[in-house]
Amino acid sequence: MSAEAAELYERYPARYILGPWAPLLVAAANLASGERALDIACGTGVVARAAAKRVGATGRVVGIDLNPGMIAVARSLPQPEGPPIEWLERSALDLRLEEASFDVVLCQQGLQFFPDKLLALREMRRVLNRNGRLALSVWNSIGIYNTVVGDALARFVNKDTAARFCASRQAPTKDELQCLATEAGFSAVEIRISRMNIHLPSLDRFVLDHLTATPISPVIATADPEMRKKLGVTVMEQLKPYAEDSGVSYPEETYVLTAQVR
Repeated sequence: MSAEAAELYERYPARYILGPWAPLLVAAANLASGERALDIACGTGVVARAAAKRVGATGRVVGIDLNPGMIAVARSLPQPEGPPIEWLERSALDLRLEEASFDVVLCQQGLQFFPDKLLALREMRRVLNRNGRLALSVWNSIGIYNTVVGDALARFVNKDTAARFCASRQAPTKDELQCLATEAGFSAVEIRISRMNIHLPSLDRFVLDHLTATPISPVIATADPEMRKKLGVTVMEQLKPYAEDSGVSYPEETYVLTAQVR
């Protein structure tokens, strides 16, 4: 993603779609004051910043992402309460961090993007100390909003672009998550469904701004103005059942996996 797309990512999906889940993931990890936390696939840092508040000034927080644009935006944002967050541009498959150097590993909506999920989970386990904890989340469905936007993209752009937009929702199933975490060496693996109503602002601007903050941004940027208008209008029409005075509110679900190192 370009630097501009990463900035838009922080302004739209990170704020409205991913941000509300961050405190719940941090809470699932039972982070305590003074602990060391690693946020993998940190994006612009919404989970890492929530973790920093929990561990306090005596703790440590590191955020890792493969995308330099994401890390640049994360570094540019105000430092929250807690320790200075370390932002590193690295792959989840090769963390290049010392063994047993963290108490908690967090990963929000990142696992589905890793080309080798088992290797990534083994890396997570490697950097956790004895009794260390893992808390990660992945979507458990395409979701209402993404389904509507994907259908509109398939109709007005093409099916390939729609598939690329929906790729973030192609996550492992509950059984696959269980098998992956167990094979990676984790114990006490638990997977539960977490539910929340997501609120988006007025869709007349949000839809196109959101799409510009995704990997399909080049397609959206070069699309015919009439086509862009049809996308927004169609999504607004389809989401009318979820309309509120200031936008839309719809139910969303994720799988939250927690596990330990023993």
